[in-house]
Amino acid sequence: MKDGGVPTSSLAGQMTAKDGGGAETIKNLDLDPNEKASDSSEIKVSGEDEDDLNLDSERSDSGPETGNGDHGCNENKSSESDIKTVNKSFSCPVCGIQFLHKWSLQKHVRVTSHSAVKSSKCSVNTKCVKEKQHGGSCRKVQKEPKLFSCDDCGKRFIQKSSLTRHMRVHTGQKPFACELCGQRLSHKHSLNTHMRVHTGEKPFACELCGYRCAQKAHLNTHIKFHTGEKPFACDLCEYRCTQKASLNTHMKVHTGEKPFACELCGQRYSRKNHLTCHMRVHTGEKPFACDLCEHRCTQKASLNTHMRVHTGYKPFACELCGQRFSHKHSLTKHMRVHTGDKPFTCELCGQRFCHKHSLNKHMRIHTGEKPFACELCEYRSTEKASLNTHMKVHTGEKPFACELCEYRCTQKATLNTHMKVHTGEKPFACELCGQRFSRKTSLNTHLKVHTGEKPFACELCGQRFSRKTSLKRHTSIHTRLEGFI
Repeated sequence: MKDGGVPTSSLAGQMTAKDGGGAETIKNLDLDPNEKASDSSEIKVSGEDEDDLNLDSERSDSGPETGNGDHGCNENKSSESDIKTVNKSFSCPVCGIQFLHKWSLQKHVRVTSHSAVKSSKCSVNTKCVKEKQHGGSCRKVQKEPKLFSCDDCGKRFIQKSSLTRHMRVHTGQKPFACELCGQRLSHKHSLNTHMRVHTGEKPFACELCGYRCAQKAHLNTHIKFHTGEKPFACDLCEYRCTQKASLNTHMKVHTGEKPFACELCGQRYSRKNHLTCHMRVHTGEKPFACDLCEHRCTQKASLNTHMRVHTGYKPFACELCGQRFSHKHSLTKHMRVHTGDKPFTCELCGQRFCHKHSLNKHMRIHTGEKPFACELCEYRSTEKASLNTHMKVHTGEKPFACELCEYRCTQKATLNTHMKVHTGEKPFACELCGQRFSRKTSLNTHLKVHTGEKPFACELCGQRFSRKTSLKRHTSIHTRLEGFI
């Protein structure tokens, strides 16, 4: 037996003891007395040394014991059997998968994020023949998963490739380019998703309403409209939303931040997509077209809303009266009917309105603007609806008929007022004298009797009247007199 050699038959006894730290050790009972004291009987094995062990050289250094040749042959056979066992000696204690190499087990641990590895067998196993060759005794592998850290932000990854992809956030590198439009992206999966813009592919569909989209994340966000889930809340008001990005945008309402400015008119916006849509006002571009009619619009969202005209889809319902609407803002405006809220105020006369467009129409009273003109006569009006009603004077159309008499009129509101003649209903009362009227306009005219207000003046003689009809009768007097001159 060579110096320092260890009989193969003593391996089993050498690999059974464990130290206090949980690592297996070799208690070599046959150490040569000439060995240095530093080669103690209990020496830990480093992970690096374990991988560098060579089984064949160890077998040659530790030859068979002297004695029966058959016995030596049997020992060699036993060693060959042990070698086969080594081939699958690295087993994951968490999931039980076995590996041929220790590094394969370590990689498996990093990828699966197992917190630690303790192999079911000694990490060196039957290779541990000579202490000097592996630096000491055997131990179980117990390492934290190797993590790769970003030097810029400290984020950690279990795979080097993940760190490499992450670094593009800091470097701005975008190695993947779209061959159709030239747009560059930092990740291959982002390019694959982008290509759906060109192909029109929308593989993700909502099971509740048929909505389709190109990305799973968009579908997840859409589903929250059905569930009502709004996990993101504003700390400054009661606003809640389905996406973090929407909350970040909302916060600009409180900060007043509008970083995106139009270079043509200077108007500023809090969102980049709002500026993009605004630019189409200047260019006249309407890229979104309805397949069912000739309607075109500047925004995809507007087209989606328009499609409800054809489908009849009205997802927004009033909880008080059950009326349904195709737009959320239509429901919001409708709720003012129930609450009586009138948030829009005229700065000139103080009159309040529940809708912005009602205020805009009212302002024409002060400005005298009458943008809607009749092509058949000189009649002009402040509202398109008034012009449409006026046109029935020329056509003779009176589509609304009273069921109790032969009265017919051009407007539904006029018919409703007429019906009070039959019912005797006079809901509008004068607070000063108690006289009652069937129409609000009649009450307003009557109140001028008490106030003495005469807003209608004759341009020829200056005489003033409280009613416009009185002014018209007076003006006809001047017209007749001019006929006699």
